[in-house]
Amino acid sequence: MSTILAIESSCDETGVAIVRDGNLLCNIVSTQIEVHQKYGGVMPEIASRLHAENIGVCLKEALQKSGVKLEEVDAFAVTRGPGLIGALHVGLQAAKTLAMLYQKPLIPVHHLAAHIYANEYVAPMVFPLLAVVVSGGNSELVIMRDHLNFEIIGETKDDAVGECYDKVARVLGLPYPGGIPIDRLAATAKPIYSLPNPLHNGNTYDLSYSGLKTHIINLVNMAKMKGESIDVPGMCASFQKVAIGQIIDKSVRAARAYQVKQVVLAGGVSANSYLRSQLPEELKADNIPVIRPPMWCCTDQAAMIAKLAERLYAENIFAPLTLGVDPNWPIDHFRDF
Repeated sequence: MSTILAIESSCDETGVAIVRDGNLLCNIVSTQIEVHQKYGGVMPEIASRLHAENIGVCLKEALQKSGVKLEEVDAFAVTRGPGLIGALHVGLQAAKTLAMLYQKPLIPVHHLAAHIYANEYVAPMVFPLLAVVVSGGNSELVIMRDHLNFEIIGETKDDAVGECYDKVARVLGLPYPGGIPIDRLAATAKPIYSLPNPLHNGNTYDLSYSGLKTHIINLVNMAKMKGESIDVPGMCASFQKVAIGQIIDKSVRAARAYQVKQVVLAGGVSANSYLRSQLPEELKADNIPVIRPPMWCCTDQAAMIAKLAERLYAENIFAPLTLGVDPNWPIDHFRDF
């Protein structure tokens, strides 16, 4: 067994977690959301600077809370990508420095794969499975036939679903990040607007959100020009039905076509109440269980990096200290670094 210290810094959360013999000893997260809210989205340069300020504090707190000393750590794991290039660099440099100082292995972790493996805090994986990866920067449907085996069968052709939520929230005058306020308002209303549903027809498992986002922006701007008002809760309900409905429809079709034994949700949008309630309902008749990560594991944090790192450690998947970040690292090439 092993003691692994994991670092996450792909976007706007700085995280440090420590696992020992499969037990999560600590999971420290420093979020930057309040700083970025005034800009309506993550400002990459600011995010990088805040990571640099916070990484040492998070590391110190993790060691204190866990009671672990750095010399007791068997390997240092870090998010290599995907993510914001400057933010990723901060975490990687910290992990490389620790690995060099203590002469321990460096484990490169794929951020989206880690989101998938966060579900192991709930239940063991049963293969073959379908991973529904939905977040602010990524939207993918991934088939796993075994551990560390990823096949992308569908992905967004333009915007990610979480990015679309943020931009729709902004035009509706709702706070950043947009997922929570839209989800809450949608639950209070019924869909009343007719919105486009891109890639709805056909056999593709790909997703598309650019057209939906643009339609709503144009609709809202046109209403303002005419002096008309938008029913914000009604628009939220209409938008969510289409945005999440697209994910549900394609996930159900993929789960049946690939005869999976399990579906797992992953990524920030896996916290969406409509997705968490409706997808299991749609697959109930097929007897395909849907595993939902705990809410604390939906957002970015290092516990999920540590969970996947344990398996990578067992497989001796280590990286040299010359490792660089890859902001566009494909999940099906996670061994290439």
